[in-house]
Amino acid sequence: MTINFTFETTPRVICEAGGAARLAALCAELGATHTLIVTDAGLERAGVLGPALEGFAAAGQAVTVYTEVLADPPEQAVEDAVAAARDLGADLIVGFGGGSSMDTAKLVALLVGRDQALTDIYGIGLAQGPRLPLIQVPTTAGTGSEVTPISIVTTPTSEKKGVVSSLLYPDLALLDATLTLGLPAAVTAATGIDAMVHAIEAYTTKHKKNPLADSLAVKALALLTGNMDAVIADGSDVAAREAMLQGSMLAGMAFANAPVAAVHALAYPLGGHFHVPHGLSNALVLAPVLAFNRPATEGLYAELAGVVMPDRRFGSAAEGAEAFIAFMTEMVARMPFAQTLREVGVAETDLEMLAVDAMKVERLLMNNPRVVTKEDAFAIYSSVL
Repeated sequence: MTINFTFETTPRVICEAGGAARLAALCAELGATHTLIVTDAGLERAGVLGPALEGFAAAGQAVTVYTEVLADPPEQAVEDAVAAARDLGADLIVGFGGGSSMDTAKLVALLVGRDQALTDIYGIGLAQGPRLPLIQVPTTAGTGSEVTPISIVTTPTSEKKGVVSSLLYPDLALLDATLTLGLPAAVTAATGIDAMVHAIEAYTTKHKKNPLADSLAVKALALLTGNMDAVIADGSDVAAREAMLQGSMLAGMAFANAPVAAVHALAYPLGGHFHVPHGLSNALVLAPVLAFNRPATEGLYAELAGVVMPDRRFGSAAEGAEAFIAFMTEMVARMPFAQTLREVGVAETDLEMLAVDAMKVERLLMNNPRVVTKEDAFAIYSSVL
């Protein structure tokens, strides 16, 4: 049987501890005369931008820092950022931060020079170019947004919608592990699980599964599971932090080409309604979705068991699948974050609403190896209440 597939990714990646100090030079290479760094106020207060801004000052290059990014970016916040970039006359955009900052930066770079409404480009392939030059600098090892063509926005009705377009791939992704050293353990854990979910769902996706994405997902999962405990125990371990960043990026490359499914679909309503961070939302529903999908993914789970437990041997696919689900369930359970929906503000009376909203995420549910009904979603949420 032949496999037809297309694979796209960010054309240039630099992985360099301390590399943020030469961000100004990288912007100059792309012709920038006035760079806009899109980030959040917390990163600015923490001084994470310091090395990058020192480089701009030393080079005498114009740079403005925009710090109004909000978690789970609302439409209005994105539109405000676009307006700020227009007023400034920025000619290069840098996304500096977690997924919210990078997703916002993508849309700023895309929309600033065009008369194109954000609400008109939700979906796949509806955006129009050209866009401004774009550099992405992740400060968490989780979303992989620096290598994906996707930007997620929260609508006024608390629904998560995506803009999906090859135009959203940046010109450059800069991975600097030193930027992640100050992350609290809970954030490190949640973002790390997020990246693992990307790898797992890319490997088991119903649509567009391909050998390139598979190989990236396997390497990503090995790096992430092999280094998670180390970065939780010692957040200053630069080598482990860098491995997590690399794993997150590789998982991003994988799911950009072999799309995610039910874990993400059920996580989105938690973020939209209860403002649960995306990585934690994924972590909360991961184990029950893995168990739900097992009848359709047993062989694939067995293969992944060999990735995360390379020293073990399994007598059958069933044994391997069971071991893989147990491995991931135990990993989530020992992480320093909320373990139930009640802990993040969800009540039993909210489960029906969550299940209804999860069914609206058809773009992702169609990729799930098993069909998910509203009743299935309700049962999954109920199991982690």
